[in-house]
Amino acid sequence: MSGRLVRRVLQEREASPQDPAAAAEDGLVVVEEEEEAASPRRVAARNPFDLLDDDDEAEEDKEDEVDTDQTVSYPEQKQSTKKKPTSAVPESNKKSKKKKKKGKGEPPVSAKSRDEKSLDSILEDLSIEKKPIQQKVHQSDRAAGKAIETNETTVGTSSVLAIDPKHLKAENEMRRIFGSKVVDSLENQRNVPGPSRQVRGVRRAAHNPRRTLLVSPPSFWPPWDKLMSMDLVETKGSLNYFRYVYDPSVSHVQDLFEAAKSANDLNAIAAVLARYPYHPDSLLTFADLFKYSGEHQSSADAVEKCLFALECAWHPLFGPLQGNYQLKYSHDTNKPFFTALFSHMKNLDRRGCHRSALEACKFLLSLDSDDPKGALFCIDYFALRSQQYKWLEQFAEEYQCDNSLWLFPNFSYSLAIARFYLERDAASEDVSAHADKSTAIDLMKQALILHPLVLSKIVDKAPLKDSSWTQILKNAFFGSAKPGSPSLEHVINIYVERHYIMWRFPELQNLLKEAALLVIESLKQDSREAKDWACVRKEAFSSEKNEYSHLLVSDFSDTTPSLPPEELRPFMVGPGMGGPGMGPGMAHDMPPIEQEAGPERLRAPREVAGRNAALVFLESLLPWVDYGVNHHDENDQNDDV
Repeated sequence: MSGRLVRRVLQEREASPQDPAAAAEDGLVVVEEEEEAASPRRVAARNPFDLLDDDDEAEEDKEDEVDTDQTVSYPEQKQSTKKKPTSAVPESNKKSKKKKKKGKGEPPVSAKSRDEKSLDSILEDLSIEKKPIQQKVHQSDRAAGKAIETNETTVGTSSVLAIDPKHLKAENEMRRIFGSKVVDSLENQRNVPGPSRQVRGVRRAAHNPRRTLLVSPPSFWPPWDKLMSMDLVETKGSLNYFRYVYDPSVSHVQDLFEAAKSANDLNAIAAVLARYPYHPDSLLTFADLFKYSGEHQSSADAVEKCLFALECAWHPLFGPLQGNYQLKYSHDTNKPFFTALFSHMKNLDRRGCHRSALEACKFLLSLDSDDPKGALFCIDYFALRSQQYKWLEQFAEEYQCDNSLWLFPNFSYSLAIARFYLERDAASEDVSAHADKSTAIDLMKQALILHPLVLSKIVDKAPLKDSSWTQILKNAFFGSAKPGSPSLEHVINIYVERHYIMWRFPELQNLLKEAALLVIESLKQDSREAKDWACVRKEAFSSEKNEYSHLLVSDFSDTTPSLPPEELRPFMVGPGMGGPGMGPGMAHDMPPIEQEAGPERLRAPREVAGRNAALVFLESLLPWVDYGVNHHDENDQNDDV
């Protein structure tokens, strides 16, 4: 390589005469080139494949141009280095500087091409090395017996029920509303346990609980006791079916709870909770107790504690962000999670965190396609309160259900409200609304013709006290409206109980009034439209039985009946708890074997004769209260026979 450079320099010197100074500099360059060629560390970074193309004259011409540029740069580099003191610079630094400057002297085109080649080779190496790693991971997962998901875009990822984790916690929404300083100060106060949270005679050390998706556990909560776990039952298509199971070593805990619930002994349930602080049914029992006694914060804490324990038990393949899961309500061990999540959703709404309540409702609806808790009848309310109008329209179009969603009373009216606010926002922003969609007034007219009974119930529940509503309800179409089926009547009652507060906004009252007047005018001209919609309503709700009887209207209400503390004292000690020598309230002190055998012996139905009817009704709402068999009905049936 150095011989070629010497020949090129000599040829250039013979072709063009130079002055002695230039000749001396050229000679110096040749000596430097020979020195660099002698030392392997100072070899220039060149493409080795260029040495194979000696016969190509065009390639040699390009190399000559490159070499001439290098010979010009070397004297300049030498002169610049002579002007500076060289005593303070080590020899290695000199060599590195010469290499850097020599690289800068090369044309930018060749340097760019080499950089592109090197980047391409690096990317190829990375892509080649990534595949074996993925294969190793997949092999290890298969060895562990896990279902492998090779594609990141699962079924529920693009679904309308996809959950946004940043909106799932109430603390994040509270920070957006009130600011971080206010929420952080409240959280610091919450993390300091009060005297009621301390166990008598025991000083609990603070620890860092595990981070969860649904709730933010405070530091004074005890560590998770691993009472339950989640098993993968089966896989159908792209859906994984799961079920909660109790740990075999503590399977008797549920029997203890059932015995205490049958005996109406809250002390025994408290004893179970003292030993197993994350027992779901016991936590939900005390959550109801706190709710009926007016202590809503304590009730919310018990529900969050239950959700924390159940989330810690999730299977590795169970994830709300993936959407490829089903947790069937038919399994008894899955029911506490549905109950806790539904109560948590209502608590979020009570705190004003409507967007978090919407995300919790989406999660609840995605758990079981049968919707056992009636999430479909409140998801539109949370969407309206959180101003997710476009999402609500998208949900009504994409969600697959037995009936079209707009046939339900809540969606028929809520879609009209959503379209009203979208039109108002578009008008304020000077943006044209969708011309292919119906207007808000048309959707409201359609809702009134399809479900006219809703109007009179809203006027009574809201209430709407304008005199014009009295004139509207005097019309035969609205005044004599009937549901037509028990299922529709029950669904209408749920809608009015959940959504009546929306009709207190003046702009929505004007929309409803305008649509009602237009309906009356259109029916005066042609009443066939009302008959057609009546046929549609009868076809959609054709069952003679109430298909939604499992949904209580009170579960969708914001008002909660309360019991005075003195009325709750009889529940603290169950009646007929034991035999001779056993005082009341001592059931939780029994050995586990005796407690497991106690449900039949401890069962004591409560008497209702001669008691306050209102108290008996509120008492019947408690899940552990049992009134026994109605013998009067059996006698009546025997008499009829």
